[in-house]
Amino acid sequence: MRYEDRKKAGKPAARTAAPRRETERKRKNRGEAQRRPSHPSHKDNALYAGGRNSAAEALKAGLVRRLFIKTGRRDERLQKLAADAAAQDVPVEEREETVLDRMVPDLRHQGVVAELRPYEYADLDEVLARWEGKDPFLILLDGLEDVRNLGAIIRTAECAGAAAVLLPEHRSCQVTYATMKPAAGACAYLPVCRIGNISRTLEKLKDRGFWVVGTDMDGESLYSGANLKGPLVIVMGAEGQGMARLTREACDFCVRIPMKGRVSSLNVSVAAALLMYEAARQRE
Repeated sequence: MRYEDRKKAGKPAARTAAPRRETERKRKNRGEAQRRPSHPSHKDNALYAGGRNSAAEALKAGLVRRLFIKTGRRDERLQKLAADAAAQDVPVEEREETVLDRMVPDLRHQGVVAELRPYEYADLDEVLARWEGKDPFLILLDGLEDVRNLGAIIRTAECAGAAAVLLPEHRSCQVTYATMKPAAGACAYLPVCRIGNISRTLEKLKDRGFWVVGTDMDGESLYSGANLKGPLVIVMGAEGQGMARLTREACDFCVRIPMKGRVSSLNVSVAAALLMYEAARQRE
């Protein structure tokens, strides 16, 4: 079944703001900002790991591009981190503590922040070429928001033998250091591919012989009784919301997981694990 592309909505003309008079105070602040030492910006999509243990783990894994340590006296632990970085030819730079606060606003950096190398997403066509003639299964995440759930899913997918995890570029979380931590190294082995429109991607995969199974509380059958053999895409929806309507319509069939208790649903990473291992079991 094919779906027509939606018509692109006309873009409204941009409104132009009336020019404002720049006050002397604003000019002074702007001049001071230009003189301040530069620091990494989140606009460059850099990944940051804050905290001494996190920085040490990232250095050990060879993921660090630069190490930032707070200006001033260094204790023994910070000195060791700086020495470990220098041994790997990783630049070590001093920054004011307020700058480190801005780099990792949601973490306790403990005086050190590591800038990680950019995560390299895989190309889906290259992944499929490596699995030519086999029966791979892929995990497509529709609207996932929690990076820790993403990390847990990547870890399980690698352990279960999945070919790749597919992430939409929009309306989805992306791979960050907070993802890599619960993934426990799986990000280094399992391809994660960024995709565009979900429905179009699924249609292209169907053309290549894939079946698409979604997970839904109103699914036609139990996941354990469904045929999950052959090239397969397992679609998981967002936490609490499930799949988008168009995504569900693009699925060949949907399965459900039986709920025996009073809670109505599982964590998305747990639900994904059940389907992935059932698909792996049926391939044995």
